[in-house]
Amino acid sequence: MRRTIEHDGARQLTYEIREIVQFAHQVQALGVPITWENIGDPVRKGEQLAPWMKKIISELVLEDASYAYSDTQGEPATREFLADMVNRRGGCQVTPDDIVFFNGLGDAVAKIFGFLKREARVIGPSPAYSTHSSAEAAHSGYEHLTYTLDPNRGWQPDLEDLENKVTYNPSIAGILLINPDNPTGVVYSPEVLLEFVRIAKEHNLFLVCDETYANIVFDGARTHYLSEVIDGVPGMALRSISKEFPWPGGRCGWAEVYNRQADPDFARYIASIISAKRLEVCSTTLPQRSIPSIMGDERYADHLSSRNAMYAARAHEAVQAFQGIPGIMVHPPKGGFFLTLAFQDGVLPEDGRLDIEDARVAELVEQASRGKQPDKRFVYYLLGARGICVVPLSGFCTSRQGFRMTLLESDDALRQATFRRVAQAVREYLGR
Repeated sequence: MRRTIEHDGARQLTYEIREIVQFAHQVQALGVPITWENIGDPVRKGEQLAPWMKKIISELVLEDASYAYSDTQGEPATREFLADMVNRRGGCQVTPDDIVFFNGLGDAVAKIFGFLKREARVIGPSPAYSTHSSAEAAHSGYEHLTYTLDPNRGWQPDLEDLENKVTYNPSIAGILLINPDNPTGVVYSPEVLLEFVRIAKEHNLFLVCDETYANIVFDGARTHYLSEVIDGVPGMALRSISKEFPWPGGRCGWAEVYNRQADPDFARYIASIISAKRLEVCSTTLPQRSIPSIMGDERYADHLSSRNAMYAARAHEAVQAFQGIPGIMVHPPKGGFFLTLAFQDGVLPEDGRLDIEDARVAELVEQASRGKQPDKRFVYYLLGARGICVVPLSGFCTSRQGFRMTLLESDDALRQATFRRVAQAVREYLGR
């Protein structure tokens, strides 16, 4: 090309959760059956949408309005329903005009970061969910700015680290948090959320809280929403039906905007996001139309409760499988449906191996893992030796070594066997 056409931030677009699949397919092509533990899709793992939900959706399919454009910001009745849900929590009050729909939260994240001024940065947690960290880094053209989630304190945020970075980096305009967190499963207390609000208020920043897993909490945890504590700080929360119906293929998410008029610059920024959505016309109509009928149904609370009990039991299984292995840190998740394990510093051998019977697979794994992060080398060997695909923790914008796997497998025997097989592989790899 006569001039460079690649965006300055294009090389920051990484998504290890799916990129690991490329290597897994190479292993699979050599005859190794793969157990997929890399991505959070409950439906692919055997969970079925409740029959009463399917009935509601099937009735909507027969309505002509489900095939039409929605309003740019979303179906008016759905936005009114969601605004009422926010207001009934107490705290910040919103109107239907403060609800903005997107084609999944990936679309929302792309616009939230894509329409920030390039010099304005948003600092987020590390480990980081890749969609957020990559989008923010790509928008700026630099590596994502992060504050630490500390595995030595149950993955709680290091608020001193956050405040120091905010204080001494004037390019930071916003703070991102994920509650409940992906990948760590930590659920923040009101006291921790209030500290995020305090820091934002004192430094004149806005807040973004990803609340995708807000209704997937267990073992005594409760989600405290950003809207309950945000006071007068400008911000937004991101929600979705992907994980809690679950309907990941519906690609239906929304932003709840708080205190839009508290700052004129923030108000213009939100207006630009809506303008960008207007250029697309709207988001998909059918999933939006299902939300009031499903979330407003008296059976929905029981649906959430039974799923949370299920994930609590699976989390206990996973923690039990890994507890007591020297060299790893296991913190029971309280939200979401992932288990993240961190290796203690220095325990991962740089040239570690697992026995692989097939010489072709062994050669592929060894060649592909040379020069990679130590945890990614472990993940490659786990694929070759056990046929289990997990995600290296270093793929979540952190130097911390470890891996993330799901709690989603619906086949009880397969799920429990997978936990045991991965735990045994860790022991062998570490020589424990």
